[in-house]
Amino acid sequence: MTGILVAGVDEAGRGPLAGPVVAAAVILDPGRPIAGLGDSKALSPVRREALEPLILGKALACGIGAAGPEEIDTLNILQATLLAMRRALEALNTLPGLVRVDGNRCPDLAGTRIRCPVTAEVRGDARFAEIMAASILAKVHRDRLMVAAASRHPGYGFEVHKGYPTPAHLQALDRLGPSPLHRMSFGPVKSRA
Repeated sequence: MTGILVAGVDEAGRGPLAGPVVAAAVILDPGRPIAGLGDSKALSPVRREALEPLILGKALACGIGAAGPEEIDTLNILQATLLAMRRALEALNTLPGLVRVDGNRCPDLAGTRIRCPVTAEVRGDARFAEIMAASILAKVHRDRLMVAAASRHPGYGFEVHKGYPTPAHLQALDRLGPSPLHRMSFGPVKSRA
């Protein structure tokens, strides 16, 4: 694999009841390794925040893509996730020679400028540095979006739970009803609409 630019792709936000699903694509520079990378879910928020500027500063290319609540409701969460991944790859300013996607499904890249092999890597976020980096960027970006959304949609606690179905979030839904950020096709939201 020497000499081939490899893009890692991962997402954040499949499970929440509100907000977008966000994907990131990262092509790391083999000559500039980043110490401390790992699966974003296994890293503390402080550690993810500290790694983000290192990734952005040392990577050869980074791209972010998202699919919003309406797209999630229209397409379903899997197809919206794959769309966010496609958008992240399309945002790269450098073309990869190989794409590794965390999970068991790959986005359809027909009609894009990405013309290389794409592999699905189960538990790739624990095995490949480029997927770990993408995992971190996606999570940090999505968390920031949800913190910002909290001021536009007060009372739900988005800044705390980031849209995940915590008891406090479900209580806020019972009290306030769904916000424009909520995924209306998700059972706990649909039952409270």
